[in-house]
Amino acid sequence: MAKLNSGSSYVALSVCHMAGTIDLAALPLWIGGLIEYYHLTPPQAGMTVTLFLGSVVLISSLLAPRFHQLKHRYVAVSGFLLAALCFLIMSGLPVSDERLAAFLILHSVAGLGVGAALSVTHGCIGRTKNPHHLFGIVNVSMGALAIAMFAVMPGMVRQLGGQVIFTAFAITVGISAIYALFFFPTIDHLSVTEKHKTRLSGSMPPVAWMIIGVVICLTLSQSMVFSFVERIGVNRGFESSNIQAMFVIMGFINLLPGILAALMQKRLSPISVSFSGPVLQALAALTLTSSSSFLLFAIPVSVYVTLAIFTHTFLFGLLSKIDPSGRAVAATPAMMMIGSASGPVLGGLIVSVVGYHGLGWGVAVIACVASTLTFQARTLLSQSNRSSALTNTKENFIYD
Repeated sequence: MAKLNSGSSYVALSVCHMAGTIDLAALPLWIGGLIEYYHLTPPQAGMTVTLFLGSVVLISSLLAPRFHQLKHRYVAVSGFLLAALCFLIMSGLPVSDERLAAFLILHSVAGLGVGAALSVTHGCIGRTKNPHHLFGIVNVSMGALAIAMFAVMPGMVRQLGGQVIFTAFAITVGISAIYALFFFPTIDHLSVTEKHKTRLSGSMPPVAWMIIGVVICLTLSQSMVFSFVERIGVNRGFESSNIQAMFVIMGFINLLPGILAALMQKRLSPISVSFSGPVLQALAALTLTSSSSFLLFAIPVSVYVTLAIFTHTFLFGLLSKIDPSGRAVAATPAMMMIGSASGPVLGGLIVSVVGYHGLGWGVAVIACVASTLTFQARTLLSQSNRSSALTNTKENFIYD
């Protein structure tokens, strides 16, 4: 165990964030593997991953309001161990008509484990001295995982089969469980101030729900398109080697948004970033889903996850200020996975009915919803007297 604001605890939180967001790092491989090697249809593959992500949403929604009552280290360790066991079993479980039900159940149980561990991880990040800065930095670990996945996994999958994906998942979350056992931070709940106790007993302010809605829109757009990026490339006739190289490059690019968001913390308004992020997502999605040129396909794909990470970092920091108890940010897995869980299924339905080009227009609609929620959040913030508590460098910085 380590103190919350220490180097070892920051590393532990980074490792746990990496393992907990493994779906974001490897979603195209996961979906692509289910379709190509397990012969599932796009809606079936989307539903399989949705069961995992839906379980993350469920357990995070249950644990987040009770974050201040939990034994965080025990939850993190047991959650990751449970997920590792499920992934390990799945790695030896062929999908057939007889085995599909067990396969789906294991996905659901693994999601419960990952969701529990990730919820306490994000809650602890929200209680550190600078949640915005640390959340930006821990996202670098997810980028590093994506590089490893896309650089190594496609070749191994081609040689050994789709089960290698689940073996890699089991190893990743298993290592995180071991690291969390020794280095996961502790929070002294006895040091909570009277003002803090009052916040714990009350409900979250309405503006927090607006921001949560924007996060859901971000992750929905990301997963809806990113789940099928590999399939879009294959459908367009692009070389598999070029697609793999694109994903590796994307992994390196994804090392940057967390760092940039941390560096730009006092230079950009969270509300301005909240407006811009979904709009840029829509432009990228429309480009990559309609282009027949590999270059015009690869460029927006390479920055697609970057847009979500950069925007979410600012929104995470804003939520941690609106509700410093850690409850709101402890629900981050639920926010992320509501979108991520819905995305594969919704994307699969759009693809089966309209085609891959329909994904871009779907993201455009979601961007309109996110912009509306951001406008409402800005209005609520400007009408409240929270300005002095929430600003970065001046009284009205967050909504200017």
